[in-house]
Amino acid sequence: QVQVVESGGGLVQPGGSLRLSCAVSGFTLDYYAIGWFRQAPGKEREGVSLISSSDNSTDYADSVKGRFTISRDNAKNTVYLQMNSLKPEDTAVYHCAATVTMSTKDLLEHMLLWGKGKLVTVSS
Repeated sequence: QVQVVESGGGLVQPGGSLRLSCAVSGFTLDYYAIGWFRQAPGKEREGVSLISSSDNSTDYADSVKGRFTISRDNAKNTVYLQMNSLKPEDTAVYHCAATVTMSTKDLLEHMLLWGKGKLVTVSS
């Protein structure tokens, strides 16, 4: 079955860290780029980060640059999003998606499939 499934997330205090995982099945990571997007309550979806299918190149939204790191483990067919220095405005449901673009700016227009998402809440 072709799917991506997120895990991780939860509640963290401002300044804390969390790691999200995206387990891919039905295809390998060298086939499609994998990205993360998020949707905060009452706000539009936002592309957050991408990692390429070939050369490990990455892209980040300005809002998370320097705080979030995307990586992948080909042996586990899994992509990770390490989130550090979290802020209350990072609170959102985070989804991973398979895509054919390498820009977070048009990730939402080029998603092939995506998961149900995991809630990340940043609050004291």
